[in-house]
Amino acid sequence: MEHELSTLVAAAKKGDCKALEALVCAVQKDVYNLAVRFLWHSQDAEDVTQEILIRVITGLAGFEGKSSFRTWVYRVASNTMLTQGKKRMEQAALSFDEFGEALADGLSDAPLTANDNVAGELLLEEVKIGCTHAMLLCLDRDHRFAYILGEILDLNHVEGAEILDITPAAFRKRLSRANDRITSFMTAHCGMIEPSNPCRCKLRVNCAVERGYVQPKELCFANSLPQAKRFPEVLHTIRQLEDSRRVAALYRSHPELEPSTPFTVWLAKLLDEMPDLNISTLRSRLPTF
Repeated sequence: MEHELSTLVAAAKKGDCKALEALVCAVQKDVYNLAVRFLWHSQDAEDVTQEILIRVITGLAGFEGKSSFRTWVYRVASNTMLTQGKKRMEQAALSFDEFGEALADGLSDAPLTANDNVAGELLLEEVKIGCTHAMLLCLDRDHRFAYILGEILDLNHVEGAEILDITPAAFRKRLSRANDRITSFMTAHCGMIEPSNPCRCKLRVNCAVERGYVQPKELCFANSLPQAKRFPEVLHTIRQLEDSRRVAALYRSHPELEPSTPFTVWLAKLLDEMPDLNISTLRSRLPTF
């Protein structure tokens, strides 16, 4: 894959618009999923993804190939996300102590109410993924980004350090702290990670729908009913792992997400018009979804 990307980079830098289009299409889903994990909210993730892709396009001439193209894209992404103002979910983020208290609020063992003919398994999947993503927001930005790179994306310390422009030793230390905090919290509170804990996900579904955290007609994270139905089997496998590996395995089990149709249309139109656009025009093509 990296060899193919290198070939496309060389062609794109010579003015091959088709190669540039292929490069952008090859990384846009990775960038979007990185942004969702970092920001939680899909609209904020799309906003920052479009900015990152514009920076990739306009900055490609300066890419010297000292790292892999994907590593360079993640570095562009980190520079963009770590320097922007806090987005809506970050502004409402809780500390780990506050999040632990919130998990005990609004629990109900009443049967799941019918919600626009959406299967209960999908609603449960939405709560589960939304909750675990929200836990990431309890970390500060630097530790959250390091955790996503090192544990969820499983990048090595050299790659992670290069992306964040720090030393490998600093990256290892940052990742270790983030991992300790997430693992300690989930071991103490999450029934998926520690079977002796009561699993609250199912007990939170009705409350989440009533309070608008989950909107059955517009699910953010649960995009596959078959995958949702398979999760109990996946969870059984996760629980066979060592304690230190369960949390990362849970995050890696989340489905890959797709940007919305308006975003896809915007990107397709941008790429189609690429030969006729200059850098200033590209930057004016940044709608908010």
